[in-house]
Amino acid sequence: MRIVVQEEPFDLGAEAEAFAASRSDMGAIVTFTGVVRDLSGKDLEVMEIEHYPGMTEKAVEKIASEAAQRWSLGDVLVIHRYGRLVPGDRIMMVATAAPHRRDAFEAADFLMDYLKSRAPFWKKEHTAATAGWVAAKDEDEDALSRW
Repeated sequence: MRIVVQEEPFDLGAEAEAFAASRSDMGAIVTFTGVVRDLSGKDLEVMEIEHYPGMTEKAVEKIASEAAQRWSLGDVLVIHRYGRLVPGDRIMMVATAAPHRRDAFEAADFLMDYLKSRAPFWKKEHTAATAGWVAAKDEDEDALSRW
């Protein structure tokens, strides 16, 4: 299991390849990458992401360990960035390895729901006209309640 919280960009291809190559005993590798998107009608200039070093990594590691046990995963990778990101930048990556695809997909989905609604990251959107913190969304809470 590898949990990384970093400011600098990551190489998606290299990370996915290294993750997959390390687990030849697994039959399924699932990856998901989150990207900063421009908000329709808002003209997002910057997404600022903050976290508490140490606390964030421990919280993500705890939920990744839970996922590994619930779905019999062979490995988990979570990379999450912080700092100032612009539309098109990669925010995060989740990868799961499991003997079978269903476990890999469900665990990745679970991790994404957790990262979206519970992981200790705070996002602030900056446009030309305004700046404001991103509030929790009901649909994110609803998605988490599935688990």
